[in-house]
Amino acid sequence: MDPYTTGGGSPTVWVDEKRELVIQGWVPDEELLTKISTTEWVSGHDTGIPKGENVTRVPLRMAAILRKALDDAERSGLL
Repeated sequence: MDPYTTGGGSPTVWVDEKRELVIQGWVPDEELLTKISTTEWVSGHDTGIPKGENVTRVPLRMAAILRKALDDAERSGLL
């Protein structure tokens, strides 16, 4: 959970029973969605958001929290 967000809801990351990394974050604004639809972020990857997928924003300050979730999953044998 993002320790700098207040009000009872915040970006959070966890590993679920399906062995998937789940990221709860903020809904992207229209500016970001437009940028995503026109930018090739990875060479050869389609632009835009494919049907059945979504985008969530999390603050970069949560990098250590993401690493910890992955390390915990690895230590518990999920990876």
